[in-house]
Amino acid sequence: MQCNAIKAKESNPACQLQVKWRTDDHLMGITVTFVNGVEDKFDATSMSAQNIRTMILDKGQFLEMEQMFRDNGETWPVVSLC
Repeated sequence: MQCNAIKAKESNPACQLQVKWRTDDHLMGITVTFVNGVEDKFDATSMSAQNIRTMILDKGQFLEMEQMFRDNGETWPVVSLC
């Protein structure tokens, strides 16, 4: 994610990016902590950057939708009986 880009900072000032480099043989991974405290860990050894980005954006949209429902007094998760 381009969290540090000027346009991204203007649209989402709460976004923060922290990089920690490992020098041991531990497999590469990515941990994303969303503003509501939800944490997702990704095994980055076999995923493309595009797939990681997509997973982060999808999770963010899901969390935004959940919060929108909760803010409006709706139950979550939404169950559709079609």
